[in-house]
Amino acid sequence: MPCVYILQSLTTGKYYAGSTVDLERRLSEHERHHSPYTRGRGPWRLVYQEPHADVQAARKREHEIKGWKSPVRIAHWIASPPD
Repeated sequence: MPCVYILQSLTTGKYYAGSTVDLERRLSEHERHHSPYTRGRGPWRLVYQEPHADVQAARKREHEIKGWKSPVRIAHWIASPPD
């Protein structure tokens, strides 16, 4: 099922938002340093995931989250996600 996910670096506290149709596989890729942005900035932990009906909706939501740019806003939103 397509989903949007947010990772947080345990070393820097920074966030990474992404979307995928296979979350387990994608998390494994991050752990194996296959993603240029997350490589060398981990370890990472999954702090949020949000299922979507289709890939287009997941990518649109990913783009929206990445547009926030504020770690404070992302942290607040993770702590109190909308229903």
